[in-house]
Amino acid sequence: MKVRRLPPGVDGRDFTRALAAFRVALGPRWVLTEGAVGLPGYTDPQPVLDEGHFGASAALMPATVEDVRAVVRIAGAFGVPLAPVLPGRDPGFGGPAPRLPGAVAVDLARMNRVVEVDPAGGYAVVEPGVTFHDLAGRIAQLGLDQRVDLEGPRWGSVLGEVLERSTGGPGYEGADAAPYGMEVVLADGEVVRTGAAALTGPGPWAPYGCGPALGAMFARSAFGIVTKLGVRLRPEPAARRAYAVAVPAEDGLGPLVDALRPLLRDRTVTGTPTVRSVLLDAAAAGSRATYHQGTGPVPDSVVRTLMADLGIGRWNLYGELAGAPAVIDAQWSVIRDALAAVPGARFTRTGAADGGAAGGAAGHVRPADEADGWLPYAGRLDLTPVSPVTGADALAQYALARDLAHAYGTDYLGAFAVGARALHHRVTAVFDTRDADDRARALELCEALVRGAAEAGYGVQRAHPALMDRVAATYGFNDHAVRRLGERIKDALDAEGILAPGKHGIWPRRYRGLGL
Repeated sequence: MKVRRLPPGVDGRDFTRALAAFRVALGPRWVLTEGAVGLPGYTDPQPVLDEGHFGASAALMPATVEDVRAVVRIAGAFGVPLAPVLPGRDPGFGGPAPRLPGAVAVDLARMNRVVEVDPAGGYAVVEPGVTFHDLAGRIAQLGLDQRVDLEGPRWGSVLGEVLERSTGGPGYEGADAAPYGMEVVLADGEVVRTGAAALTGPGPWAPYGCGPALGAMFARSAFGIVTKLGVRLRPEPAARRAYAVAVPAEDGLGPLVDALRPLLRDRTVTGTPTVRSVLLDAAAAGSRATYHQGTGPVPDSVVRTLMADLGIGRWNLYGELAGAPAVIDAQWSVIRDALAAVPGARFTRTGAADGGAAGGAAGHVRPADEADGWLPYAGRLDLTPVSPVTGADALAQYALARDLAHAYGTDYLGAFAVGARALHHRVTAVFDTRDADDRARALELCEALVRGAAEAGYGVQRAHPALMDRVAATYGFNDHAVRRLGERIKDALDAEGILAPGKHGIWPRRYRGLGL
């Protein structure tokens, strides 16, 4: 039997024994080992390093919590590192690729039950494999006038969006709130529930509970495998109104953000509007070669032609209001007046409120988030620096990313999710997956952006596996005390170092200092 490679530090005989034990626990059908250069679906889909570098040596597909418990116990007994995988992983952040090359993927897609929907309590309980499409379908099947309280791609894991906080909308603004109750399998196989879900008898999956709020510890970490999560629901709105605003000037980003901030803080603007750069919108519309076939950044004269042809601005705001029609009308009147004061602002979509069922959400109005069509054979690396919500910070972040992109001979492709308390800047670096030099250039550009953002006080929130250690290193207060604390927790909860080693720069004791 041929597998891609052994995980680091794992003896070949132990690995073979572990695979045999996994087959007994899950059934042979749910243990995948085929492939000489990596398992399709369990590697970086747009590799920035050598093809298959961030790839799994095998994949496991548990269907129940008991399956997950068995998997982690077997992995601990043989020292086999695991990498949990959820549906809808973003290719700009490595997709399903494990941070540790050769780790065994634990694909949680089969755990796809909507366990409970409580409209009175305003929550649903979902397993990791439940997508936004699945949950919406279940709510519709029950005939409930409810929707999930965060945004995400239809094919993406609801649980994954909550834990990774990777999209716009309420997911950003709820980042500091305690998650609803969750169920977690620890590295030794013990099952823990947090919040009110930990009550001895049946109880609501609410965030409150006794003692420390432990649920937040399992968000964006590798301290356990979350197998159930309570997610907030809210009533389906009676109507929606999508709006879009084009701003023609490059420095118009600052006044636009400053105009949005008070509207977000007093909740006149709901959700999290997105401000996209001209070339990111153009990338979603078609190929770069349509407008410019030369090398280097697209010239400003071409950008102006592109804006006229596509009817877009240098910056393009997309948002949505939802609620009672009379409330939306009042909100829109205030928003329209505030945004009309931004120099050159042009409203490109301001239609009347639509019915809740038929209206288009903001995610349906704005262009797709993909930039892959901008270059043939394009891969992408994404970074998300975060800053205060001020026009000055928005312009500073933009200038840093633009100038670095141009210095490396490529275009600036970026968007800002404008929240009431934080400005999330998603920067995309595209590269030719066939060209080793171009891949290296994109990686070097992103490394420079990580350093530059940190020096300016803008911490990066999420990163591709190739950049995780570099991002973690920028959080260096008191000799990297926060990383050392994470390592202490990791060693206490995962003594064998089997759960997602290296995720977000937290390595277990067995792998520290190896430069993996």
